[in-house]
Amino acid sequence: MPALVNYRGDDLFSIGSHVDAYCPPRKRARLSAQFASGETEFEFENQPSIDVLPDECLYEIFRRLPSGKERSFAACVSKKWLMMLTSIRKAEICKSEKLEKEVVASVSDHVEMVSCDEDGDGYLTRCLDGKKATDLRLAAIAVGTSGHGGLGKLSIRGNKYTHGVTNFGLSAIAHGCPSLKSLSLWNVPSVGDEGLLEIAKECHLLEKLELCHCPSISNESLITIAENCPNLTSLNIESCSKIGNDGLQAIGKFCRKLQCLSIKDCPLVRDQGISSLLSSASSVLTRVKLQALNITDFSLAVIGHYGKALTNLVLIDLPNVSEKGFWVMGNAQGLQKLVSLTIASGGGVTDVSLEAMGKGCLNLKQMCLRKCCFVSDNGLVAFAKATGSLEILQLEECNRVSQSGILGVVSNSASKLKSLSLVKCMGIKDMATEMPMLSPNCSLRSLSIRNCPGFGNASLAMLGKLCPQLQHVDLSGLYGITDVGIFPLLESCKAGLVKVNLSGCLNLTDEVVLALARLHSETLELLNLDGCRKITDASLVAIGNNCMFLSDLDVSKCAITDMGISALSHAEQLNLQVLSLSSCSEVSNKSMPALKKLGKTLVGLNLQNCNSINSSTVARLVESLWRCDILS
Repeated sequence: MPALVNYRGDDLFSIGSHVDAYCPPRKRARLSAQFASGETEFEFENQPSIDVLPDECLYEIFRRLPSGKERSFAACVSKKWLMMLTSIRKAEICKSEKLEKEVVASVSDHVEMVSCDEDGDGYLTRCLDGKKATDLRLAAIAVGTSGHGGLGKLSIRGNKYTHGVTNFGLSAIAHGCPSLKSLSLWNVPSVGDEGLLEIAKECHLLEKLELCHCPSISNESLITIAENCPNLTSLNIESCSKIGNDGLQAIGKFCRKLQCLSIKDCPLVRDQGISSLLSSASSVLTRVKLQALNITDFSLAVIGHYGKALTNLVLIDLPNVSEKGFWVMGNAQGLQKLVSLTIASGGGVTDVSLEAMGKGCLNLKQMCLRKCCFVSDNGLVAFAKATGSLEILQLEECNRVSQSGILGVVSNSASKLKSLSLVKCMGIKDMATEMPMLSPNCSLRSLSIRNCPGFGNASLAMLGKLCPQLQHVDLSGLYGITDVGIFPLLESCKAGLVKVNLSGCLNLTDEVVLALARLHSETLELLNLDGCRKITDASLVAIGNNCMFLSDLDVSKCAITDMGISALSHAEQLNLQVLSLSSCSEVSNKSMPALKKLGKTLVGLNLQNCNSINSSTVARLVESLWRCDILS
C-alpha cells in the first residue's frame, strides 16, 4: 500500500465506501462473550480489532506515530483514519527521540533511508483544479506532505458546478501544514471564514494570499490573517463581496512587510480602506493594482502622496475618479520611484491630468493607456516632453490621438523611447500634407501598429524615416498599406530587422518579401505573413535563398503551392524551427518529401485546414518527424 509522500493532487488513491475492508492479516481477538452483546459471534470475530477502540484511543495512537511515513501509511487504510489524522495538529504530535532512533535503526538494515526534514521548510507545491479540488484530496495532502519537507504553496481552483472544497478541507491543511507560505483560493464558494480562520491560527509563515470569487469570506478572516501572519508580502482580492474597509485597515496596520496589493471588484471597498492601507504600508509597498472599485479622487491623492516606494501602478475602471484625482496624484510629487503606470477606462485622464502625471513621475519608463477617450495629441506630446525617461508607450483605443500626436511623441522622445505600440486607435488617419521637420528617433527599436484601419502608406513612410534603428515591426491588421508604403520603412532600418509581423496586410505582394530578403537577410529571425493572399511561391524561393537565420515562418492563407515548399526544402543554409501552412489549399500530399526534409530542424509544423493533405499523409509525417509537434 503506497504512502501519500508523492501525492500531487491528480494521482490520489480512490477511497470507496468499503475501504475498511483492507486490513493486514491478524489473529482473532480473544475476548469473552460478554463484550459481544448486540452482535453475532460471527460479525464480531470478523471485525478488525483496532476499530473496537474509541476515537480518543485512536487519536492518542496516531499522534504517537514516529514519523510522517508511518502517518501516511495509516492514512491509506481507510477514510476514517485519514480524517482522524487530519484532525491532529502538527504541534500535537508526540516526538520521542528514543522511539525515532529505534525506528531508524530497525529500518536502516533493510531499506535505504532518504533524509528529510520532519519539521518542514515548506518547499512542496500542490495545485488542485476543477473536480480534483475536494476535501478528501486536501486531507491527503495535509498528511502526505507533513513529513517530506512540508507544504509551501497551495493553489485551489474550484468551479461552480461541483461542491468542491469546504472549510473542512482548508482546516485539514491548516492542522497539517504550518509551513504553508502561499495560498490561492479561486472560485470556492463553500469556503468561508471558518476555514480561513484556521489557516490564520496555524500558518503563521504565510507570505502570499489570493482570494478570488470567494463570496463566503468576510472581513473577519482578513483581520485574523493580518493579526497572525505578519510576514504577508502579497495580497490579491477579487470579487469577494463581503470584504471591505475593515479588513484592509487591519492589513495596513499589522502587515508591515506588504509589497504587492491587488484589489478588484469588491463593492464594499471604499476610500477609507484603500487610503488607510496605502498610508500605513507606504514604506515597502511597491506594486498596486486597483480595478472596478468605488473609490474617488481621495484615494488617488493618497497614492500620489504616500506612494514613495511604488514602482508599478495599475488603475483600471475607476468610474468615480475624475480629472482632479489624476491631476493631484501627479502633482503630489510622491511617485518619484514609479517605473510602470497602466490606466484603462480612465474617464478622468485628460490632457491636463496626463501632463501633470508626466511631471510628477520623473522616472517613469513604461506608460500604458487603454480606452482613455479624452487624451488628444496635445496631452500626449506634453506628457512625452514632461517625462524624460519614457522607454515604452502603449496606446489602445485612444481615439482622439492622431498621426500628428504619434509623430510628435516619437520626435520628442528621441533619446529614450525604445518601444511604441498602437492598437485600435481609430483617430489615426493618413495625412497628405507635409509634416514639419522632426528630429529622428535613434532609440526606437520596436514599433507595433495593430488594427488601426486609418493608418496607411503616408503614415508608415513618415515613421520609417523617423526611426532608422527599428528591429521589431508589427503591422498586423493594417489592410490599407501597400508595397509603396512599406518600402521606405524597410530601406530606412539600418540596424536590420529581426522580427516582422505583416499578418492581415492583404495588399502586400511578393515584392515586399523580396526586399526583406535582400535588405535584412542577415538579421531576420521571424516573419509572419498570415493572410497575405498575394504572397506566392516567389517569396518562399527568396526566403530559402537568402534568409539563413530565419527560424519562424508563417505563410498561412497565402497563395503558395507544393513548388514553393519544395524550393524551401532545397535551401541548404535554412534552419527553420517553426513553419505554419494553415489553410494553404494548394499544398498537397506531394509536399510530403519536402516537409520531411524540412522536418530535420522543425520543432513545430501547422497543417490545419490544409484540405489537400489527407490524414494518412499527416500520420506518416507524425511518425517520421517524431521530435516535431504537428497540428492538423
